[in-house]
Amino acid sequence: MYPTEWKVCTLSDVTEKIMVGIASAATHAYCSSGIPMLRNLNIRPGYIDEQDVLQIDSEYELAHRNKRLKTGDVLVVRTGYPGVSAVVPEKYDGAQCFTSLIVRPKKAELSADYFCQYMNSAFGERLSAAAEAGGAQKNLNAGELEKLQLHLPTIQEQHCIAQILSAWDQAIASADRLLQSSLERKRGLARDLLQGKTRSKQFTAPWQQLTFRDVLKEVKRRVEWDDDQEYPLISVRRRSGGAFLRETLKGSEILTKKLNYAYEGEFLISKMQVVHGAMAVVPAALDGMFVSDSYLAFQSADEDRFDINFIGWLSTTQQMYKTVRRCSYGVHIEKMTFDLDMFLNEKLHVPLDLEEQHFICRVLESAQAEVESAVKHLEKLKLEKAALMSQLLTGKRRVKLPDAEAEVQA
Repeated sequence: MYPTEWKVCTLSDVTEKIMVGIASAATHAYCSSGIPMLRNLNIRPGYIDEQDVLQIDSEYELAHRNKRLKTGDVLVVRTGYPGVSAVVPEKYDGAQCFTSLIVRPKKAELSADYFCQYMNSAFGERLSAAAEAGGAQKNLNAGELEKLQLHLPTIQEQHCIAQILSAWDQAIASADRLLQSSLERKRGLARDLLQGKTRSKQFTAPWQQLTFRDVLKEVKRRVEWDDDQEYPLISVRRRSGGAFLRETLKGSEILTKKLNYAYEGEFLISKMQVVHGAMAVVPAALDGMFVSDSYLAFQSADEDRFDINFIGWLSTTQQMYKTVRRCSYGVHIEKMTFDLDMFLNEKLHVPLDLEEQHFICRVLESAQAEVESAVKHLEKLKLEKAALMSQLLTGKRRVKLPDAEAEVQA
């Protein structure tokens, strides 16, 4: 599958050394200002995450000077997410790492950036999986990593491939920043609009303090059971992830024979997962499907006064998370009991003008659409990079060398 002129070798053939970073207890050597020590949590696909970088004192570090990192080393996660890799930047030349694998390429034979891209690709994931030492905790051994078989183009082609894929990484990072910005904007809008901190000038009527009992009306429509009927079952994701079709089962396959109909525009609360934010309005796509008896369903108590979607958006805020937590009791968070009566007596502020409720919902829907568009764009870039990477790392697609820049464009 690879070009015949590509070199077949093991990783040990093209590296100066492969070793494990400091593996002895270091807690006693932590200090506020010393030598940086990177850990597995600092190693992300293609970059070093500089949050929570530890410092160790120079006396302890000196005893491990043979483990010092050099610019251009490749750090490989050893446990947890084995194989995830990043190149050591100049900033961390002379730093240390804790239990991560250190790969030092022979510069004339293996590009650090190329190897990093390879390890973070689907190929690297398969190689890492094959090299895992087993046990409950996934673990990548230095000895197994040394034996990894590689098919390598010339060092010049490696550099070009790495540059091309790096350009895609920059585009992906830019798209991710756009997504994070969209998410932050949506969170800010939800916080300010749903609390009345930000209002459109066209709305001047005061907001009213009510209880959820004033706004919501519980509904329950039992299913007449039929073991031969198929039931599309709705669930609600945690952390305001929305309602979704979980699975479709025949009545005979469902153990607990208690289901209720759920219709578009109804507000669902999972009694078992509400403390984790499992609340959502049923979208049109799930109209007429079914929920288990572990869900509560509500309609607007008065559609001429209250837009149920306003409550749906309110349920995504920290304000609502705190409310449902107050209305739940139990020793363990995964086994808490939701007190419906207590919840219905909790207070909330609602615009008196129904049009203002509609307006707030439209603004937040627009912000959500912006987030979804950013997510799709990011996923598209990731898929396109993965497809291109697959071709470049197997030689199915080649770059022009050496008199012109690589012509494969991101």
